Amino acid sequence: MSGYLSILLHAHLPFVRHAEHERFLEESWLYEAIIECYLPMLEIYEGWIRDNIPARITMVLSPTLCAMLQDPLLNRRFKQRIEQWISLSEREILRTRLEPDSHRNAQMYCARFQRLRQVYERWQGNLIEAFKHCERAGAVELITCGATHAVLPLWTNHPRSLRAQIETAILHHERCFGVRPAGFWLPECAYAPAVEPVLKEFGVRWFPLETHGLTRARPLPRHAPYAPIITPTGLAAFGRDPVSAEQVWSRAGGYPGDPWYRDFYRDIGFDLDLDYTEPFLPTPGKRGFTGLKYCRVTGPGAGKEPYLRAAALARIETHAAHFLQQRAGQLRQLSETMEAPPIIMAPYDAELFGHWWFEGPEFLDAVARQAVQAEVPLRTPTDYLRESPRHEAAAPSASSWGEEGYWRVWLNDTNAWIYPQLLESAEKLEQLIAQYGAALGLPGRALRLAIQELMLLQASDWPFIMRAGTHASYARERVKNHQARFKELARQFETGQFEVEIITQWERLDLLFPGLPPIRPAQSKTD
Repeated sequence: MSGYLSILLHAHLPFVRHAEHERFLEESWLYEAIIECYLPMLEIYEGWIRDNIPARITMVLSPTLCAMLQDPLLNRRFKQRIEQWISLSEREILRTRLEPDSHRNAQMYCARFQRLRQVYERWQGNLIEAFKHCERAGAVELITCGATHAVLPLWTNHPRSLRAQIETAILHHERCFGVRPAGFWLPECAYAPAVEPVLKEFGVRWFPLETHGLTRARPLPRHAPYAPIITPTGLAAFGRDPVSAEQVWSRAGGYPGDPWYRDFYRDIGFDLDLDYTEPFLPTPGKRGFTGLKYCRVTGPGAGKEPYLRAAALARIETHAAHFLQQRAGQLRQLSETMEAPPIIMAPYDAELFGHWWFEGPEFLDAVARQAVQAEVPLRTPTDYLRESPRHEAAAPSASSWGEEGYWRVWLNDTNAWIYPQLLESAEKLEQLIAQYGAALGLPGRALRLAIQELMLLQASDWPFIMRAGTHASYARERVKNHQARFKELARQFETGQFEVEIITQWERLDLLFPGLPPIRPAQSKTD
């Protein structure tokens, strides 16, 4: 056997629960991800279990995503949303009866929504339990990431914040899935040495890095990034393979841009009359995505041809075979010069598969089913370390998979105004914990809520959205709202007048991790 392929799917969404509104645009991020990515991937995993496919991949389920998947309000709203999708697709079957290509696609969507509703109902809406089942059956290994997806290197000078992001994530994962994760996804793949001692303290054994985290390690590893390194704290660091990343991620040459695949942007929510689609749109009175898209990529121009599902699935088989052929060639070449079997680490955002790339789950399924014949075994990093525990020792380089390889996406002229407020709030929280850390009753609730608001402020999603320019006003509003709530809670501590109605209301809106983490004494910056 010449080596292994390790596919990692990073499933994460920011906390977008808005109980104060019945329909809210950004909440649709969750509902679309469930119907287009998470439920289809569960179908894929269950198929591997049923058919005894010897494939294992790693999946990150972020703490904020897990919290939303467990939320009764969001589950109720998702059930309403899926009924709307089915209703719209049924109307589309009637509307398109004289348009053969659109008619076939409307029928396909209706059958798909109904089938995925059955998957959801079979698990009684408990997708956490569904993923846990798939992990215990051996199809997937589940790991976690930072509690609210903070860029951890930006918090290395504030040990309590760094620790809280990691500790909360580990304990929340254990509460959800019954075990502590062996691996940890560093949010935005952002690494600095100070994160390692906390990871090690909570039993983490390995983490992935961007390619140059290993290729610029010291001393320079001979086989980076195709073998892990053992860091100074004894953890294993795996580097991302740039070749397999390019074949899936690249806008110019990646598989999702194939002319036969479904076009993401041509949605009937924009193509048809607003009066017709309005009841099914995420935001009342505003055009948006319905999920029903009848065109294929076709090419770079505005003109689009009809989407042909059978032709797209045929391309999936071809692309899966090509992907595995390329990986097999890499592994054969690498194994000629390596003592231990090489491993190709291929991490991707999970939402690429099914949401942005409609056929993505079928691609992963085809890869897993063809992998045996292609002699490219799929393994998780935990599996690999069990079989090959001895590797070169080296200190990884600071790195991320963001623009220019470091923190520029999350710290630049569009979002730098966030950080002085964040640091000020973090210092204030230190004072509150020192004085009220043992508080019970209403002050204890207020303190935990203050911790929660700071952690939500630390999410990497808000500066990322500001930098990208998409939904930037929403990201700015979220930052301002969480900051205002934190300041109000701090004021209540200063005056000793705790307002039960405000605290109860904000708990209802923002309480992500009730009871977590335990409030611990502050750590010194040299710990």
